[in-house]
Amino acid sequence: MKPKGYGQFCPVAQALEVFGERWTLLVVRELLEGSRRFSDLQRGVPLMSRSMLAQRLAALTDAGLVTRVEGGYALTRSGEELGPLVMECGRWGMRWARRKLRNADVDVGLLVWDMRRRIDVAAIPDAHLLVEMEFRGAPRGKERFYLQLKAREIELCLTNPGRAISMRVSTTPRAMAEVWLGERSFADALESGAIRLEGPPKLVRAFPAWLQLSKFAGVARA
Repeated sequence: MKPKGYGQFCPVAQALEVFGERWTLLVVRELLEGSRRFSDLQRGVPLMSRSMLAQRLAALTDAGLVTRVEGGYALTRSGEELGPLVMECGRWGMRWARRKLRNADVDVGLLVWDMRRRIDVAAIPDAHLLVEMEFRGAPRGKERFYLQLKAREIELCLTNPGRAISMRVSTTPRAMAEVWLGERSFADALESGAIRLEGPPKLVRAFPAWLQLSKFAGVARA
């Protein structure tokens, strides 16, 4: 059943009738970040059920914001124009709505999924590598992830894909999220032992450079 509208001619009200429902703008965020397949979209909104995601994609398609393409979904021109709005929401959230992080606040799977998208492959000294990321104190099943550089692309793996580990990163969910959001410097996390790196010196030295931070890391708290 289509949700009841606001019954207003105001453009703000009419726009919210399209993308104002819960989860909808997060689905748009994932599409803006390049996710196409249904499974990839679900990894970006892990608490959203498959049926709800399917409903939201259908509603966005009916509204003309999303279109079906080979292999999944893509934004139309009108959907892409939501990009600045999504960025402003993120900047506002960093400035006014964020709170002090706890380990329990950090969804490790979503954190690593976001980090994968911000890795600068051009700054990695080796063409092929496998990074093991250990999250101390994470919920069972989310203690370990693997970032694999293959064909100049980063693939996130839940288990070791059968290759020798090039470098290990050991941290806590909170410490990694604080660095990712720009609330703590990488150097401080290394010095305190909150993040530990093991591997060849050239990879360890390069790691802070090729791991770019969140797009919202530079936004100061109000």
